[in-house]
Amino acid sequence: MLEYIVLGFTSFHPTYIFGRTSPLEWEILVKMSQNNSWTPLHARLHQTLRQRQLLKQHQPVLIAVSGGQDSLCLMKLLLDLQPKWGWQLAIAHCDHRWAKDEGIAAHVQQIAHSFGLPFIKQIAAEITTSEAAARQWRYQALVEIASTHGYPNVVTGHTKSDRAETFLYNLIRGSGADGLAALTWKRPLAPGLELVRPLLEVTRTETLRFCQQQHLPIWLDTYNQDLKYARNRIRQELLPYLKNNFNPQVETALSQTAELLRADVEYLENAAHQLRQEAIREESAGNLVKLNRLSLRQAPLALQRRVIRQFLQENQPTAPSFEQIEELTGLITAPNRSRTSSLPGGTTAVVEGEWIILDFRF
Repeated sequence: MLEYIVLGFTSFHPTYIFGRTSPLEWEILVKMSQNNSWTPLHARLHQTLRQRQLLKQHQPVLIAVSGGQDSLCLMKLLLDLQPKWGWQLAIAHCDHRWAKDEGIAAHVQQIAHSFGLPFIKQIAAEITTSEAAARQWRYQALVEIASTHGYPNVVTGHTKSDRAETFLYNLIRGSGADGLAALTWKRPLAPGLELVRPLLEVTRTETLRFCQQQHLPIWLDTYNQDLKYARNRIRQELLPYLKNNFNPQVETALSQTAELLRADVEYLENAAHQLRQEAIREESAGNLVKLNRLSLRQAPLALQRRVIRQFLQENQPTAPSFEQIEELTGLITAPNRSRTSSLPGGTTAVVEGEWIILDFRF
């Protein structure tokens, strides 16, 4: 069974070595990959880190490495930049216990050992079957590893290509601007812990080329070839179709749109937070919460919806649906005594004069 690919160059054409690497091959690969030649990609990442202030100097940095080309590219770039930044680097690997991934954890551990980096592995207690569940577990595992070992930053190898795929995936699912602007440069994972994505201006084609140039051993993830997963169909079918028939630079175009939306979302979220603070009143007795309709009515619809969504996110156990947000937003201008009962757990919202009164039952 094909387990991973070792990439090298022969007369500028990549050569592929399949199967497990012998100790002698590993020694050769390590010597080749430890060549710290400065490339344009090194310079771009160095500039991105400084301009966007993604990572501080002399900090512990935990690198999430799956064994694929993107995470290996990120690992090698950060390792080469380490003398300039003074980081204390370590590798984290999340083992899903999937049958087709047998051997990948040992492969990543061998890479970490070859580069003299600490290696920390988290093994899933249960085998997940869905993309969403697997992703959720990975982030939980990274939080646990980072918190246990004192790392304030977790960096992942998400690329411009991933950003374009996420944009399309969320667009097809009917997401708003927040979903379309997903995959941000930095976001909190837990108190005192940030997730950082330094490669969002780098395409998957560029990470592959870098791994070839640096002779890095890429693990071929068979799950990325399985077209039953929507993201794989977007990657292997939809994006190539868009490139060939509409825009050869579609990944860049979608990524730029996501970046523009991110700035808009941040502004609107801050404005909605301020408005929510003005409009909300919590009653000391019971589970009643009031929203002032007069304050909300003066705001644009975009802010009204965001206030309602923020409010529901904080006060109900499940993520609010589009229908719930719309129904509650409609009460801002509804006649007196209007109500909605679409909220979970039997929670009701009733209009009483200038107030929307919510009685939470959970």
